[in-house]
Amino acid sequence: MKKIALLSALVFGLGLAALAAVNVTGAWEFTMKMGDREMNQDMTFAQDGEKLTVTMTRTGRDGNVMESKGEGTVKGNEIEWKIVRQGRDGQEMTTTYKGTIADDNNMKGTMEGGFGRPGGGGGGGAMTPPEWTAVRKAKS
Repeated sequence: MKKIALLSALVFGLGLAALAAVNVTGAWEFTMKMGDREMNQDMTFAQDGEKLTVTMTRTGRDGNVMESKGEGTVKGNEIEWKIVRQGRDGQEMTTTYKGTIADDNNMKGTMEGGFGRPGGGGGGGAMTPPEWTAVRKAKS
């Protein structure tokens, strides 16, 4: 019985150490699904302990590259960051991204806010928040 308890404690401790060692620093390919549409963009994270800085880059409909920067946190395998953007009408829009880090190369979550609508998309009323996935880009 003592061996089982010791083995369980060791496995649990290794699991916690692995979560503490999560570092998302680097380039990622970000895909968000909004209804039947997908939006892809590049994303770069810089992580210092639990503190996170984020740069999201995408090409707009007009062909211009748009860059948004934000800050957030990584706590265990949970990740969260906020981006503040200027809307077309000049008002600030805050978008919050919350997710779970599956492993060193994959994460997924939901987006809340932004675009001036509940859940960040579509018309009025409560909506299901758009889902996103991110895959770490191979180092070149």
